[in-house]
Amino acid sequence: MTRVIRLGLTRGGVELRQTLTNGADLFGYLLPALLLVGTLALMRGSTIPGTSFALGAHTFVSSLGLLIALSGVMTMAQYLAMDREDGTLLRAKATPGGMVGYLTGKIVVVAGVGLISCVVVLPGAFLVDGLSLGVSGALILLWLVPLAFLATIPIGAVLGSLFDNVRTLSMMMLPIFGLTAISGIFYPITALPGWLQGVAQIFPMYWLGLGLRSALLPDALAAVELGGSWRHLATFAVLGVWAAAGLALAPGILRRMARRESGSVVAARRERAMTRMGV
Repeated sequence: MTRVIRLGLTRGGVELRQTLTNGADLFGYLLPALLLVGTLALMRGSTIPGTSFALGAHTFVSSLGLLIALSGVMTMAQYLAMDREDGTLLRAKATPGGMVGYLTGKIVVVAGVGLISCVVVLPGAFLVDGLSLGVSGALILLWLVPLAFLATIPIGAVLGSLFDNVRTLSMMMLPIFGLTAISGIFYPITALPGWLQGVAQIFPMYWLGLGLRSALLPDALAAVELGGSWRHLATFAVLGVWAAAGLALAPGILRRMARRESGSVVAARRERAMTRMGV
């Protein structure tokens, strides 16, 4: 198993280098981040209605949370759908421990791409007031960000296994954005009905947003959170449970999905794609 994981890490590093040298891929990764930086520039001087706190600072932290969450779930699901379509998953199926190695490699790629998107956004921090990143905040980010990717990427793998091509994957966007909307990333969760607050706290998006706010916003703002605190221990525990459960279950789900893959299925899928493109 150690050898399989090591090979998966190597494969992920190779794929990450390849995607970073592809102009079209880079444009797709960087454009949303650049648009966000432009939006933050327009928000300079604005405050959250009814408060004196900078609107740009809250938007900056919320957008980082959205980038990480969508990178983990949607980017992983898209990669999986593309790999089913072009036969990459079929080749992984034929390799001993292939699904564990495949998932390990994709974690490297997806996390790498997500981190790059976040780095592009970082200059936006200089465009807003109200951010507060000290030593304690930096330490929180060191465990929060990796744990957030490990908690969300397996979810993307499981959801992506339900779709056999990228086009049908758009059906997944609505529920994912719905979960994000109630997670407190963009709107205070305390303003939602109690039952929605309970639903939001089941999923990792809420805890990711809470952790980012605790690392990057003033401690005084903890008073508007549920329980009046940042709940670091609960954040670590919930994200850890999601990560452990996802990493344990996702390879088995991928293996069951891969059993349905064959050369004829991949060929038929490609033929349908060519027909849609009018080739």
